[in-house]
Amino acid sequence: MNSTFFNDLKNIKNGNFFLIAGPCVVENAEMPMAIASHIKKITDRLGIPFIFKASYQKANRTRLDSFTGIGHENALQLIKQVGNKLNIPVTTDIHTVDQADLAAPYVDILQIPAFLCRQTELLFAAGKTGKVVNIKKGQFASADSMKYAVHKVLQSGNAQIMLTERGTTFGYNDLIVDFRNIPEMQVNGVPVIVDVTHSLQQPNQPSGITGGRPDLIETMAKAAIAVGADGIFLETHPDPANAKSDGANMLRLDLLEGLLEKLIKIRQAIY
Repeated sequence: MNSTFFNDLKNIKNGNFFLIAGPCVVENAEMPMAIASHIKKITDRLGIPFIFKASYQKANRTRLDSFTGIGHENALQLIKQVGNKLNIPVTTDIHTVDQADLAAPYVDILQIPAFLCRQTELLFAAGKTGKVVNIKKGQFASADSMKYAVHKVLQSGNAQIMLTERGTTFGYNDLIVDFRNIPEMQVNGVPVIVDVTHSLQQPNQPSGITGGRPDLIETMAKAAIAVGADGIFLETHPDPANAKSDGANMLRLDLLEGLLEKLIKIRQAIY
């Protein structure tokens, strides 16, 4: 890991994987702190570096009537409050050049959605903020091609970069993860994360609501740790069935602790 940010992450010297986790989107004022506090207690006990994630806006919904958020400023303030109160890094995703400057004051990491990983101006703008930039590999992109995304952020003068594997399009309604992508992207000298919930999406369903396979989250996470992923990304919610976005592929919050305990054992066995 090639930046002060990663070296300073709490618990990173334990040699553990790090965890990026939280709800898909900020749904109300109470939710971010409640979920983040619950995860922090678990990760503190297990010695896992923890970064809280929540989208302040969902811009990539299938249907026009889908929930998109509670308002940019309101949601960003809530995400920032989580970071300040719990003393943990926080992240959110951005979709346009203007949103890089909008979101940067509130978070430590700017996340580039997979379908925007080729957007040169967006990557450059995110890099120019000086924040860590987490680029999700496009569902259409090869692991090798992500070196060009890394290069774009480097050219902004920012070397604080992460790459995230989140599956490759497999027909019209499914994704598949090629675990060769993890070491292939690590060649770029940046941390590589596996998004174990979005990679189990079943997008573009006839209903206009994305499906998923949450029953395979544990399988996906175990495989990610086994092949040497630096971090795990997952979305979690106390009641996924009633979540306002991506409920079909989120991990139920009460299952998180048991999963992380298993992943630590795999990490220890390998390293």
